[in-house]
Formats: sequence, C-alpha cells, structure tokens
Amino acid sequence: MATETKTFEFTARDATGKVHKSTIEAPSSSAVAGRLAERGLTPLSVEEAGGKGLNMELTIPGMGEKITLKDIAIMSRQLATMIDSGLSLLRALSILADQTESKPLKKVIGEVRGDVETGSSFSKSLSRHPDVFPPIMLNMVKAGEIGGFLDEVLVSIANNFEAEVALRGKVKSAMTYPVVVFFIAILAVAVMLIFIVPIFADMFASLGGELPLPTQILVIMSDVLKFGAPIFIVAAIALSVWWRKNKHKREVREKVDPIKLKVPIFGNLIQKIAIARFTRNFGSMIRSGVPILQALDIVGQASGNTVIEDATKDVQDSVRRGDSLSGPLAKHSVFPPMVVQMMAVGEDTGALDTMLDKIADFYDQEVESTTEQLTALIEPLMIAVLGCLIGGMVIALYMPIFKVFDLIG
Repeated sequence: MATETKTFEFTARDATGKVHKSTIEAPSSSAVAGRLAERGLTPLSVEEAGGKGLNMELTIPGMGEKITLKDIAIMSRQLATMIDSGLSLLRALSILADQTESKPLKKVIGEVRGDVETGSSFSKSLSRHPDVFPPIMLNMVKAGEIGGFLDEVLVSIANNFEAEVALRGKVKSAMTYPVVVFFIAILAVAVMLIFIVPIFADMFASLGGELPLPTQILVIMSDVLKFGAPIFIVAAIALSVWWRKNKHKREVREKVDPIKLKVPIFGNLIQKIAIARFTRNFGSMIRSGVPILQALDIVGQASGNTVIEDATKDVQDSVRRGDSLSGPLAKHSVFPPMVVQMMAVGEDTGALDTMLDKIADFYDQEVESTTEQLTALIEPLMIAVLGCLIGGMVIALYMPIFKVFDLIG
C-alpha cells in the first residue's frame, strides 16, 4: 500500500546562515527533516501546509491565480538556460522555485523539486501535475532525459509554447473589438426594449388609433422581453454552466468541432489555427525523439479539433502497416493539398521536422493575415448593424407620432 504524502511548509538555515522558506511533499514531518538534512539544511520549523484560523489562505473557487501557457514557456526557457550553463537540474529547480512570480507555479515547482530530490525522474515528477503540464511537454521531457539532451528539448518546448501564446494573442486581440461591439449592441437593444419602448407604448395607447406594423412588432418584442428576460438570463447561465462542464467531452466535441470548420468566415480561421498547432507540435516532438506513433496520438489530441484527431488515427494505422505518413491525410479535406505535399517531401528527404516547422510558420502568418482581414471586415459591419438596429427602433417609435400629426393636419 502506497504511503500518503502531505505538503509541508518549512523554514531552514543552510551552512552560511541563510534562511530558506519553501514547501515539500513527504509522508511526515520527520521525513521532511531527514530530506533537509541531506541537503545540508538545518530545519527551524516544519508545519503541514494549509494552516488554520487567521493563517489560512482564503480562495474563491474559479477566482484564484491560474498557471498559464506563458508561465510554462518562461519556466522552460529559464530551466533550459540554467541546465545549458552547467547547473544541476535540482539546483535549477530550486532557483526557479525562488524566483517564479506565479504563486501556483511556485508551489508546483517546489513539489516537482521535492520529487526529483527523492529520486524520481524529472518527467515522472512533472506527470504528477497533469493539469499544469501538457502531455506534449511530458513526452518531450521524457525523450530528452533518455537521449541526454534535456536542455535542447526544453528550448524546443519554450519555442513551441511561445509560438502558441503569440498565436492566441493575435487572435484574441483581433476579436476583442467586434465582440465588445456585439455585446454593446445587445445591451443597447435590451435597454430600449425593456425601459424605453413601454413608455412610448403607454403614450400611444392614450392617443388611440392603430399603430403602424413596425411599432406593433416593437411593442410585442418589448412585452416578450420584459416578462421573458428572467427566463432568458437563467437559460443563458444554465447553458454556460453546461457548456463549461461538457465542452471537452468527446461526444460533444464530435458534434461541435465539424460545425466549427464549416462556419462562414470563421471556419477558415479555425482550420488554419488547428493546422498550425498540429504541425508545430508534431515537428517539435519528432525533433525531440518522441516515437512517431506516440507523437501522433498526442498531437491529435492537442490540435483542439476532433476532425484532425480522427485524421491522425488514420495516419497511425498507416504507419503501423509500414505505409507513409502523408498518404492518409490526403483523404481528409481539413488538410489542404499543400500541407500533404510538403509533408510527403519531408518524409522523402528525411527532414520531416523541418518541413513541419515551415508549414507551422506559414499558417501562423496566414492566421495573422486572416484575423487582420476579419477585423477590417467585421468592424464596419458591426457598426452598420448597430446603427440599423438602434435607428430602426427609433424610427418605429416615432412613426405613430408622425401619423398623429398627419391626422391633426
């Protein structure tokens, strides 16, 4: 039966008198004291992490600081630099744990360092935190440990994650303005229908006569929204909670992912992002010495789309039979002919990783270009739609007043 480990906070002094404070995982406080002694540290205090009463750290679920992909990229880059400079892995992890700004990542690095210190491999120590370190990183680190080129693998991981962060940043910044305008439009329409239209409706009722059709439609929409708003809000919250809980389930993704690729305008962008991610990850893993079947399994899942994931399964079957990598991809429309042909050339020349990097770079540029085009197209469209909505509602509200003036005249 495995011994249960706990997280302990310790304060210790080294031979020079410097005081160190950190965390470590161990079965008991006595085990912590033993490990500190092995490191040449004299324990001053050892307490189980968590604390009680006023010392307890309060956190609100979903509101705490998160470990981002950018944090992992920076960690990989710093770790690679230190190892390449001749520092031992344990020493490098200790430095990282002290200087990392992200509190959650600092805690995780401390736990990883503790595992490495007790004899676990670096890859195995990382694998104990699957919510923090992606599978692609775990497998590349494992390959680097076996091949003796961990520093090179960590540089490759950093390059990979930095490119992914940059790609996400470009898409996010390009889509921010249209999304903000869209929500402002919805909010403006809702405010007019709930608060302004009822005032005009009461005034029209006192004037008598039949309302123009556009005004009647507007009043009906106002009545529906006025009484149905709580239902719409509850339904929206319920749908959001359900989506957050189920969006990663295979049966949901199998229905949603193919639709994403067919969405007008945005489908093309989603396809390019998925291909860039697939080729970049695949190239990094091959270069790091990860077995090709294992690499295909991981990059398919990391692509973020089940259509590409299914295509990689066909490629795996082809490789097991001794056939080519690129052949099965030609049967899947999600992969353009250029991608298939470039991969085929990479296979023939023995430079598949280099060719995959070129494909990823090309599609990174394509994503940037497409997002810029979308932004240039969507911004005036959103303004026009917003103007038409608000303007149409204002005209519908004033049409009965013009009719009254005509009757008086």
